Amino acid sequence: MLPVSNATSASPREGVWPAQRREILDWLVIETRNERFIDNILVEMSKRLLDAGVPVARATLHFRTNHPQWLGARILWRKGLSEAEIRTFDYGIEESIQYLNSPISEINNGAQVVRQRLEAPNEGGPLYPMYDELRGEGYTDYIAWPLNHTLDKRHVVTFSSDSPGGFSDDHIAFLADLLPALALVSEIRLKNRLARTLLETYVGPHASEQILAGATTRGSGVTVGAAILICDLRNFTAISDLWPRDDVIELLNGYFDAMSEPIEKHGGEILKFMGDGLLAIFPLSNPDACTNLLQAISEAQTAMAALNDENIRGGHDSLGYGIGVHVGDVMYGNIGSRKRLDFTVIGPAVNVASRLESLTKETKRPVLLSKVFAEMAGCESRLENLGSFPLRGVGEPIDVYAFSGDCAPAHQSESA
Repeated sequence: MLPVSNATSASPREGVWPAQRREILDWLVIETRNERFIDNILVEMSKRLLDAGVPVARATLHFRTNHPQWLGARILWRKGLSEAEIRTFDYGIEESIQYLNSPISEINNGAQVVRQRLEAPNEGGPLYPMYDELRGEGYTDYIAWPLNHTLDKRHVVTFSSDSPGGFSDDHIAFLADLLPALALVSEIRLKNRLARTLLETYVGPHASEQILAGATTRGSGVTVGAAILICDLRNFTAISDLWPRDDVIELLNGYFDAMSEPIEKHGGEILKFMGDGLLAIFPLSNPDACTNLLQAISEAQTAMAALNDENIRGGHDSLGYGIGVHVGDVMYGNIGSRKRLDFTVIGPAVNVASRLESLTKETKRPVLLSKVFAEMAGCESRLENLGSFPLRGVGEPIDVYAFSGDCAPAHQSESA
């Protein structure tokens, strides 16, 4: 790693391109306020640097995120491209040889700058494999800096050149002078993205959109028509008493994956997990909502069968479950105390779905549907009519159907 001039300390050099530097700084701080996405800002900033005479041919931003699936993400721009490439990284990447033997790891471990002239032989610094990759792609110079966010949260920005000789000291000073503004701009966008990600993770995509749009007042909400699905795991209390804690958590995660992924795939929204149960809706604004719900249940049953095969091979019992399905109008919005709200659905239709889920224990059928739902889905002829049942808290007995997995509408079956 070659020594870097004092310009890398981000102190401005007023004699070098002051007008161009001020123009880009003003753009970063002022004119990007209407741009939501940091990848677009990286692309535009890199183009402006090229126009200003700084030979940037490649730029990256590396962020750690609070995402349930990914540890972080890399945003990559290359000269000549109008869009950046975004790549996510799974948890555990920080233990990989690829990451540990990289300049990004060196920056995250406290280095203030990493510089490598790719045209020159290595002079005592780490010879990271990525340098050979960059050299092979025609780059001549590489530099990485930390982007310091609030409370010393450290991320990384890198620039590469393909110009003969790479970056001059003046180029490095120009780039370093942008770092505080870029850190500020990137932190705002990253926190906006994190807020949306966390809300999507905990309340679902549609509810998060409503909350971010300002639906944060207790009692605020709308009435929507929806197909409602309530699912509950059987004998979980006994399982949690007998199984080791880590096994119980793994079991729950596998069960929720089996149920949740088909629901989300087919347009359902999971509003909450309730211990070993879940509540989901399929808004009737989609004319195929009922068919989609049945398709989701069918795929979830297949996934649960595969999960139970694994459990049996591991010496555990199969998992049972009950699902209740109804359709109707629900109030969709904020409910709770003054300081703690829950974005959910309530109403008689939700109560019926809940009672149907409980009824699965009595009927020994894992999936029960109301007649109203079966009629709307157009699949009564392929369901088992179990008769009428009184449901606690529901005025009149309702006709109940058992679902076995055939969810194709009649006209599709006839034409197949």
